[in-house]
Amino acid sequence: MNNLKRLLTRRLQAVPNKVIILVLIIAIIGFADASYLSVEHFQNVIPPCSLTGGCEKVLTSSFSTLLGIPVSLLGAIYYLLIAIGLFSFLESKNHEVLRVTLLLTILGLLASLWFVFLQVFILHSYCVYCMGSVATSTLLFICAVVIFERYEKSLEL
Repeated sequence: MNNLKRLLTRRLQAVPNKVIILVLIIAIIGFADASYLSVEHFQNVIPPCSLTGGCEKVLTSSFSTLLGIPVSLLGAIYYLLIAIGLFSFLESKNHEVLRVTLLLTILGLLASLWFVFLQVFILHSYCVYCMGSVATSTLLFICAVVIFERYEKSLEL
């Protein structure tokens, strides 16, 4: 609880553009992966899955949609929001925009943990594209933690 309070009561110092651009590239990779799966879903096509062989089972399971919406589309929206937040920060240098954007990476990590759990313990199959999304959302979260640790400073209240 103290860590959450600290995240909400501290502000970020000047974060170098190269750091934000690196995080932005990761978000764009995640967006491309999730968008590809979304397009394939709407075309009723299962992408080739030679490495793990479980894509069909994972992508056609009842867990692949939420209220009729493909979770890959929700993932694409998530990555797009991260990218928009990062672009916005690069343009405005508004640290609150950056803070909110980085805090959103918690949602991506939690969703990824849920989907890994489903693949390992429920479906017993693995989707290489889904694991790519897990990797990008985990990297985004790690980058957010590093940015918070390295560039935050206390607010004088």
